[in-house]
Amino acid sequence: MTVIQAAGMRWMPSQRPIQEKFMDAIIQFLLQHGYLFLFLLVFVEQLGLPVSALPGLLAMGALAAGDRFSFAGALAAAFAGSVIADTGWYLLGRWRGHAVIRLLCRIALEPDTCVRRTLGAFDRLGAWTLAVAKFLPGLSLIAPPLAGASRMSPLVFQIGNGAGIILWAGGWMVLGCLFHTQLEVLARWGLRLGAFLIVLLAVPLAVYVILKFRHRRRFLRTIHRARIGVDELALMLASADPPAVIDLRHPDEIAADGGILPGAHRIPAAELERRRGEIPSDRDVVLYCNCPREASSAAMALKLHRLGFPRARPLAGGLDAWRASGRPVDPAEPPTSI
Repeated sequence: MTVIQAAGMRWMPSQRPIQEKFMDAIIQFLLQHGYLFLFLLVFVEQLGLPVSALPGLLAMGALAAGDRFSFAGALAAAFAGSVIADTGWYLLGRWRGHAVIRLLCRIALEPDTCVRRTLGAFDRLGAWTLAVAKFLPGLSLIAPPLAGASRMSPLVFQIGNGAGIILWAGGWMVLGCLFHTQLEVLARWGLRLGAFLIVLLAVPLAVYVILKFRHRRRFLRTIHRARIGVDELALMLASADPPAVIDLRHPDEIAADGGILPGAHRIPAAELERRRGEIPSDRDVVLYCNCPREASSAAMALKLHRLGFPRARPLAGGLDAWRASGRPVDPAEPPTSI
């Protein structure tokens, strides 16, 4: 027997009891504070902090399978944590409107799609979007304030959101119940692997975030080079050959704002490719939206370039920059053609 093997044999017996004690300590903590812990975990996640409630939901489901916890009680704790956070976002959306949405988009890795995807889902599913959004990272955070900004009634919001919470939290807890034995084995293996497991999980996530961040920075550099300023747009609109101005906002965003650029044609970003025949290819085209750093309008301008509209450009600052310059806006009348 080598010295290393002998050392390994001395190390293993002392290491296993530590792991077992740590596992027992976690279980005892959950048994004593499980309901409060789950409430806070879900609440913090739904506020938008980078915390996942999934492990807690699975663990509570597994403990409920062994009759060490009330399944209904744990579900009620998760429901309370989520509904309080979601209602806060909903009320903030009703109070501050789409300014809250723009704030959330500023920290998103894909700011050009977060609002458009949620608004598109609201168009297709209505209040049930709130239930579906619970299972989709990103959308679960932005759906409640967007429902508030869209003036969804409080009762409809609570019904749709409540159904989503029950399906989401209850679903993961049921999985914890069904696979409680396997989860316990995985947890013990996780304790044995220790730091190696953390690195194994953290490295792919870090690579994903870095790649997304680099893609976003390239995207923002492209926007900066291509966009047009409000002063240049004002001169072009006063010329003999004015550009076609496209408002890419969703109808709900336009209704909440109440104004559009003078003479703008309304084509929601989600419909731009399908309705590209309405856009003149022999004129300058200026696109604008409400997204931070013109994310949607820049993405749509690049798409129009690929579709044969090389003179399409995003408006720097969008409608907010136009207003800030002191220039007038038109009231949001029914859509008109170019």
